[in-house]
Amino acid sequence: MTNKNIKERIVNPKQQNSDRLLDRTLRPKTLAEFVGQKKIKDNLDIFITAAQKRGEPIEHVLLYGPPGLGKTTLAHIISKEMNVNIRVTSGPCLEHSGDLAAILTNLEDGDILFIDEIHRLNKVIEEILYPAMEEYALDIIIGKGPSARTLRLDLPHFTLIGATTKISLLSSPLRDRFGSVYHLNFYENDEIQQIINRSANLLSLTIESQAAAEIAKRARKTPRVANRLLKRVRDYAQVKADGQVTPNVTKSALEMLEVDEFGLDQIDRQILKIIIEKFSGGPVGLNTISAATGEEMSTIEEVYEPFLIQTGFLHRTSQGRMATEIAYKHLGLETPQNRLI
Repeated sequence: MTNKNIKERIVNPKQQNSDRLLDRTLRPKTLAEFVGQKKIKDNLDIFITAAQKRGEPIEHVLLYGPPGLGKTTLAHIISKEMNVNIRVTSGPCLEHSGDLAAILTNLEDGDILFIDEIHRLNKVIEEILYPAMEEYALDIIIGKGPSARTLRLDLPHFTLIGATTKISLLSSPLRDRFGSVYHLNFYENDEIQQIINRSANLLSLTIESQAAAEIAKRARKTPRVANRLLKRVRDYAQVKADGQVTPNVTKSALEMLEVDEFGLDQIDRQILKIIIEKFSGGPVGLNTISAATGEEMSTIEEVYEPFLIQTGFLHRTSQGRMATEIAYKHLGLETPQNRLI
């Protein structure tokens, strides 16, 4: 499977090109509209209200967690609640020190700079960020060699909001400069159903409660996946059922998309079948699974494996990966008597 195919998987939680307009349309604008992540919302509410009473910008914020859970949305909400402008960029886009300098010098007091995939910043950019975050100053080196000198520019008191899916790749000095760090968790099915109902309302779509629940349980506990599935179900209903989103229509649409009741797609099931049928359920090494499926090891480990482990279909041991009893039952296969898990 090519990288293009991976990106286009309907259950891929990472943002796809087709999601951009939908995300902007359905994105909550305030904390009150944001569904789920209650502890984070409560903390942010106090955090923002206190900063407003003091008339100060909020401290730098780091948001981390799997893709599709609302990190970018929360950054925009903080900007809206604080009534300040937000400038959006990403780690890979900041290739040269001049790129960051141009952004920082154009900010105003209280503005927010949002850096997505902040773990992908190169070290040179990180070094420039340290004094910018701590002292609101930008150090520029003029000239080269022995005649080089440093010019310090004062910056407005801005707030940096960083988002990452891999906090372990963030350097300790950078991580320590954030005043608040929040971990976004996967959503419960009832929260996903609330999000689906809200999105359907914004799309002027009438959806039955059972139909919304059917989408929710297949959305991999991720709002972005839920909204993408809702969009596809809506399209199917408009063509096949005069726009009526009933439970039966929803099931038919999701069956056509090959997304089962656990949120697994055809590729997920293929990986489990290979482990079970070719390697007796494991344990089997990641490199062997890679060779059998034709996928890169990093793709299996970063794209497919996390959800299979999270939902209990796959178990990672010191000897390798093993399919669980749940995986056998889900695929309609008999579990061997000597299985340990």
